[in-house]
Amino acid sequence: MAFCLAIKGDYACFTRPEMKVERVSYDVITPSAARAIFESILWKPAIEWRINKIEVLSPIRWINIRRNELGSVIPVKKLNEAMSSGAWPAQYIEDERQQRAGLFLRDVHYRLHASFELTDKAGVDDNAAKFADMFLRRAQKGQCINQPYLGCREFACDFYLPDLGDTLPPTPIVDDRELGWMLYDLDYEHSRPRFFNARMQQGVIQVPNKSSVEIRG
Repeated sequence: MAFCLAIKGDYACFTRPEMKVERVSYDVITPSAARAIFESILWKPAIEWRINKIEVLSPIRWINIRRNELGSVIPVKKLNEAMSSGAWPAQYIEDERQQRAGLFLRDVHYRLHASFELTDKAGVDDNAAKFADMFLRRAQKGQCINQPYLGCREFACDFYLPDLGDTLPPTPIVDDRELGWMLYDLDYEHSRPRFFNARMQQGVIQVPNKSSVEIRG
């Protein structure tokens, strides 16, 4: 069963993993970020979302922003020790604050096409129609489990079902470009990222199936 969701926001950053210090975004939203938006509206252990197609509805625009970020995180070892002792570890922002530049996207607007499959955790009473109704009902009402965002949590986005939110549905941008190797998603079973060679044709990116030979990593 296929679903279509439109999203828009003022800023976005889908960070390229090869950039170690400064944040630099991919040209468009990644399949993993798109999947997270569907999961923010409806997530259940019984279903697994898959992104099939991404349509870029607004021209790709960039903006440079300097932000304050933490220079380090609390080590896992200290967290485990704190949990064992009952104490709460602390990190003082003033001691770890660093100012970093970022190359972000601005004024983004996408139309995402996705579907879901039932997993082995689905119960005897679970079926595709049940979850489809749940998703459509929540999306129509603007309900979500957590606030959907565009790569970074501070870049919140709006979402709507295109047939309800568009008086005249926008068409994808007229733009062809090679986007290079893009993050597809994380393989949690083997703890590794997976990539695919993304191409945008007339504003549309076709996303291969996760079992496709096009997915590497």
